[in-house]
Amino acid sequence: MNAVARLASIALLLAVWFAGAHLAGARLLPGPQAVGLAIIQEARSGALAFNLGVTLLRVAAAFAIAMALGTVLGLAMGRLPLADRLGDPWLVVLLNLPALVIIVLAYVWAGLTETAAIAAVALNKLPIATVTVREGARALDRSLDEMATVFRLSRWVRLRHVVLPQLAPYLAAATRAGLSLVWKIVLIVELLGRPNGVGFEIGVAFQLFDVTRILAYALAFVAVMLAIETFLVQPFERHVSRWRPRTA
Repeated sequence: MNAVARLASIALLLAVWFAGAHLAGARLLPGPQAVGLAIIQEARSGALAFNLGVTLLRVAAAFAIAMALGTVLGLAMGRLPLADRLGDPWLVVLLNLPALVIIVLAYVWAGLTETAAIAAVALNKLPIATVTVREGARALDRSLDEMATVFRLSRWVRLRHVVLPQLAPYLAAATRAGLSLVWKIVLIVELLGRPNGVGFEIGVAFQLFDVTRILAYALAFVAVMLAIETFLVQPFERHVSRWRPRTA
């Protein structure tokens, strides 16, 4: 039933797309066939796979850095009141600082380099991961901490078997929210200061007013995101939340 609903939704989207292309004209909104041919052409030349791969590597690097730092900072802020008081003002600043400002400053200070690009994306993701993990750390069961102390568990064993299982749903939430943000920020970073990637190709197509190519790269990127969401993020979220009672 779920598969039928998805197919019906896709069919409706294509119908709306066909109608919109007919009304707006091929210059403003190319039809699905034209965009599909553009995707095939880019794939045959190797440009599509290369640019998607470069973008995904940047996404993976920035996401891993932000999640690692965010988990450590969030856990510290959730468990240590002093760390929370010291770090909270910085979190407020980063949460409200526009992503464009961080990207531009990273490029100005570090140059148009790969390091600056990844750092800018990671810094935009960092406060969301930190806040989410901090809330999870605040909700940890103190009785389990007392049990770990009574049994004299080592820090590593306590972290692995007491803390992380309780934090898992919050880490899953941070993963989902973080990926949805990182996808967007990476494209902006590539548009502004990288010589390759999906964002760069979309920027070039925009300068040429090539709507077909813009849609081709955008849809290819969306397809990759949906695949990662369906086959990686959702199964991970279900796995870490399997202990929760299911609602009818």
